Order: sequence, then C-alpha cells, then structure tokens
Amino acid sequence: MALKLSLQHPGKRAFITGGGGSLGKALALQLANDGWTIGITDIKEEALAESKTQIENKGGKALTYQFDVANKEQYKTAFDDFIAKAGGIDLLVNNAGVGDGGLFGEYGLANWDWITGINQMAAIYGSHYAVPHMKKQQSGHIISIASAAGFANMPNMSMYNVTKAAVISLMETLYAELTPFHINTSVVCPTFFRSNIMQHNRGDKEATSIGQYIINKAKYGPDEIAQYILTRAGKNEFYILHPFQARMVFNIKRLIPRYFLKIKAHRFAKKDWVQDMKRMKF
Repeated sequence: MALKLSLQHPGKRAFITGGGGSLGKALALQLANDGWTIGITDIKEEALAESKTQIENKGGKALTYQFDVANKEQYKTAFDDFIAKAGGIDLLVNNAGVGDGGLFGEYGLANWDWITGINQMAAIYGSHYAVPHMKKQQSGHIISIASAAGFANMPNMSMYNVTKAAVISLMETLYAELTPFHINTSVVCPTFFRSNIMQHNRGDKEATSIGQYIINKAKYGPDEIAQYILTRAGKNEFYILHPFQARMVFNIKRLIPRYFLKIKAHRFAKKDWVQDMKRMKF
C-alpha cells in the first residue's frame, strides 16, 4: 500500500541527509518502495554506495552526494545538483546528526562547533535551500529529526540537547511561515532507538558509553521509527513523538515544568539519573 506522502506528492522527489545508514537509509528505503527519486547525503562513500544499491533494488532512484553537511557551500552544490536532476523537491528530511555526552564546561568549544554544525546548522542549511523551491511550487514537506532531548534536556547531554532544541524551534517557526504556502512541516522527537548516532562521539567516555548502552538496549530500530515517521507525516502531524515515553515526557514538561526541573536536579545530585536512564524501556 502506497504511503500517503506518495499520493500527496506525485512528483516523488526527496532529499535526505545522513542517508548512508540507520534512520536515513530506513526512510529512503521505505520511499523507494513507492518509486521516489531520492537524493541521499553522507560523509562515507561506502555507506552511500550501499544505500544506493538497496534503494534501486526496491524500485527507487538514488542520487548520492558525499560531503559534510556542516559545510554550507558543499551543501548548496549538492542541493542545486539534485534540483537540476530531479526538477524540484517534494520532501526534505533533515536527518543527519551525531550524539555525544559530557558535562557542560568540560566539553570543549571546538566540539561544540562540530556538533552544532551537524545537528543544528545542517537543518538550517537544508531548509534554507529548499524553502524557495517549495514556495514556488506551492507544495512540499519538510521533516526535521530532532529528539525528545530537545525538550527533556537531561544532564550530561547539553551539547546534544541544545542542538535538538534549536531544531524544534526552527520547525515551530517554519510551521507558521510556510503554512500559507501549502508547505507542511513535521518535527520528530523520539527517545532512544537503535542507531549508529554515537559512532563519531568526542565527549566524556563514561557519558558516551552510557548513551551507547541505552541505544543498544532500545526496543525500537530504525525501520520501525522510519515507518512511524512517514505514516504520521502523511497525516500532516507536526509533532511526531515516539514511542510512549516521548509523549509522556513532552506532556509532563509542558504541564508541570517546574516539577520536572526539580526532579531532574534531585536525581542528578544523587547520581540516580544513570540508573533511571538504564532502567527505562524505550
């Protein structure tokens, strides 16, 4: 059965960052089932080649771009090439991201530049390049992969929290600005799921090992998350929260923010937050 997004956008032209593995590839493969033309980016040439083969085996068309999404000039070159070859864009997925951990003040400023460039600025670059084309078409959909970390703001994750909060803020702004042009927007805020997001970490080894442990033990993998995202986006949902824990934390933070902050501080002071995170079934 075709995705609703495929029916809504018969041109079937998507650009997905971080499409060489994990969630990005899972999203691309599900679109490929409906015959989409998909531009995928990644920093790894081998990962791109593997994704391209799998996309085309499922009936899609893949255009590959190897570059660092934090480089706005390289991003523009790749994006312009995709537009020229595909003739436009119906779906942008700001997916590329990296995870890290460590205490604020101990995480180096050079590392802040690095993670901000990938997690935050790449979403800004992609949206900046896509919006004029979508406005001209009077159609399109932008999906940005943020995280429940962007509103939960757990300790030892300031660098990740800040960049994902920025993505949520960007998308909330674009929702208002782009709705009059019939352009849909969605921001995805999952909790932990199995992925390779920690593979390039630069932070504190204990903090990053805890993060990797939780990711490895997560209930959901990228295929389930990708299917959920595309289904909900097809229903034009803005906040895509998954699984249940993400929706629960979102509502607790919204309804009783002061209590939420106090509980976090209390658990962190007692060093109970590590065990809390490890016990959670995401």
